[in-house]
Amino acid sequence: MESKKEIYDQLPKNSYPKTLLFESNTALAKIKEGMNSLGLKFPLIAKPDIGMRGMGVKKIYTEQELIKYSNQTSVSFLIQEFVPYKLEVGIFYIRIPGENKGFISGVVGKEFLTVRGNGKDTIRTLLTNDPRHVLQIPFLEKEDAPLMNSILKEGQTQLLVPYGNHARGAKFLDISDQINPDLEFFIDQLCQQIPDFYFGRIDMRYDNWSSLCKGESFSIIELNGAGSEPTHIYDPKHSVFFAWREIVKHWNYLFKISKINHQQIGLPYMKIKDGLKMLKENNIQIKKLQTDWN
Repeated sequence: MESKKEIYDQLPKNSYPKTLLFESNTALAKIKEGMNSLGLKFPLIAKPDIGMRGMGVKKIYTEQELIKYSNQTSVSFLIQEFVPYKLEVGIFYIRIPGENKGFISGVVGKEFLTVRGNGKDTIRTLLTNDPRHVLQIPFLEKEDAPLMNSILKEGQTQLLVPYGNHARGAKFLDISDQINPDLEFFIDQLCQQIPDFYFGRIDMRYDNWSSLCKGESFSIIELNGAGSEPTHIYDPKHSVFFAWREIVKHWNYLFKISKINHQQIGLPYMKIKDGLKMLKENNIQIKKLQTDWN
């Protein structure tokens, strides 16, 4: 139940895509007025301001698609400039309050849902033959049924979902072994510019790993806080025991950070009634998104 727009507004300037917030059923004229004010052009990315699991994230190419999106969604939504970078990574950052330097606890690389043709089978058949991809067929049928019937040439690849979301078919790979001093310095300097940010995952787009490590040519797609998962645990090479250890390790850090902030600056703990209220609102939000986009 966190507003993405409110989070973007706390990030360093020019570190994230230009973003506009609108209510559902906003008229096209008002949306275009906002787009003109920021110099936004098609294609665009549209997504719920309070979202989850990639539901409602769409690439928008035309005014007609924009009108359809605004009318279809029942929740507030964002319009963002399309970031052209081809690669995506999730970097988990932790800093203990009072310490001058934070650290990276894990890095996840993301392979978007892509198929490779064999010159004879349709994209639908290729997806059916892959146990990871078969679950995405209903969504892809709804998005572009004609594409599913097309046949790719031998060796030809087709990107089907350009979003680094596990629920949308992306494969998560643990690339924590690529952490280096340049990356740690850049991420620490970046995160210390975000008010009261001590624990969470930064999802970023980039084109070149060495450039990213130097803080060049990147864009923050999302910043996730206390609700973040160390998503490198989802690499297929890892066991469930590895995942449990990582989750417990990160929860221990979260507990330590929360306790220090409570004792030193009086940051209150969430009350049980507030937590239950949040969960109830979250369930309502999920139902709205499912109704809109499933």
